[in-house]
Amino acid sequence: MTRPDESKSQHPRVVVVYLLRDGADGPEVLLGEKRRGLGTGRLVGPGGKREPGESAVETAVREVREEVGLRIGAADLEARGTLDYRFPYRPSWSQVSDVFVCRRWQGDPTGSDELEPRWIPVDAVPYDAMWDDARYWLPGVLDGGSVRARFTFAEDDATVAGFTGTGVGG
Repeated sequence: MTRPDESKSQHPRVVVVYLLRDGADGPEVLLGEKRRGLGTGRLVGPGGKREPGESAVETAVREVREEVGLRIGAADLEARGTLDYRFPYRPSWSQVSDVFVCRRWQGDPTGSDELEPRWIPVDAVPYDAMWDDARYWLPGVLDGGSVRARFTFAEDDATVAGFTGTGVGG
């Protein structure tokens, strides 16, 4: 079922999944270095574009399997919100992302042509290696919160120029 706010956006729909586990020294998140496409070289969570007719949950299950080789169940995905990314100087990059957290899966993470995954302590996430917006909302999501926000990027297509919404810190 399409929510009214989804049908209005002409921007592509994507998903991102943050897999969390208890590591030896505390909670860890699975991030991967992007190997190609938008954001090459940045650390990101597994995810990608929704296929026609595919729900956000179906996309999350498929993308995690394709990008890091893990099998997750739809019931194990925790919806944590929506991010609306606007790139006024590069409109083709604008997109709307559903955010999920997952704590159960089968298998061990393996690299793909999209991502080279690694476990990173939640308290040591290198936000400088990620998209600039992550520093504003990801700590709260990894700590159990949720986010509904719009981020507008500056002319360099890398720096956050402004944001509105909930679940966003400064």
